[in-house]
Amino acid sequence: MFKPEHTPPAMASTLLPVAICLMSAISLAASNVLVKRGGDILTSRMVLSIVMALSVLPLAFFVPLPPRETLPFLALSIAVHWFYQFSAVRALHRGDLSLVFPVMRGLGPLATAAIASVALHEALSLWQIAGLVAASAAIIVFAMPTGATVHARRLDRSALFWSVMTALGVGLYAVADARGVREMPNLLTFVVWLFLFDWIGVTLVALWQRRGGIMTAIRPQIRGGIIAGVLGSFSYGLAIFAYTLTDAAIVTALRETSVVFAAGFGAFLLHEGFGRRRTIAAAVLGCGLVLMQVGA
Repeated sequence: MFKPEHTPPAMASTLLPVAICLMSAISLAASNVLVKRGGDILTSRMVLSIVMALSVLPLAFFVPLPPRETLPFLALSIAVHWFYQFSAVRALHRGDLSLVFPVMRGLGPLATAAIASVALHEALSLWQIAGLVAASAAIIVFAMPTGATVHARRLDRSALFWSVMTALGVGLYAVADARGVREMPNLLTFVVWLFLFDWIGVTLVALWQRRGGIMTAIRPQIRGGIIAGVLGSFSYGLAIFAYTLTDAAIVTALRETSVVFAAGFGAFLLHEGFGRRRTIAAAVLGCGLVLMQVGA
């Protein structure tokens, strides 16, 4: 067993957010694979969101209520989470996981860095900027249409549009959540009350879209949705904790190494086409995102 004095404080403070974000990344990738594998993305996402809300419901009786002055921050986070969810559902409906997930999550750090520089006054070092440039180049290569026909390429463009919208949602919620959790007197207060409202938007849309057949749509999604919801709660809870340890852009960048895990899951578990170009691009993307942390 290692003794605390054997680990330099600077190293410990650096490794902790890295470890937390990597665990969050793997959980996030697995959660999205389960949503995609369910087939009905909207219904599966609804089940996931409800499970995430139920997972924190018992804590609502033990954590403090959000102070009145923090309610606008909580409301903003809820709104941008809904925008993210709706964009993600559309992206996953229109493209393979191995295409849309690296784009929508890989562009997240770029959006987060840009928004955080204005809203949170967080600045990046030259090495971090280099990492962002490498990640951006990899995303462009990864996202190039692969369809052999005009119809397939059109589907790729539609999937890419919604993937970019999802990435914008990632940047917005990362900054909104980072600001919100820093304003709260208790970390769990933010997590609990965010999850307790987060499910409402996607559930209302699913009930409207699947009206008359919602129970039929839910049954095949229950098992995967429950597991995905538990993984989602674990992943995002870790991310919220990481926001209290380091800059929002760094958390998002490390968490988005999930693109490599998700792309691999999509290729091997969902039998989606991947190829040498996307393999190299995914690796470069992961290295670029990690470089953001190394250059901190």
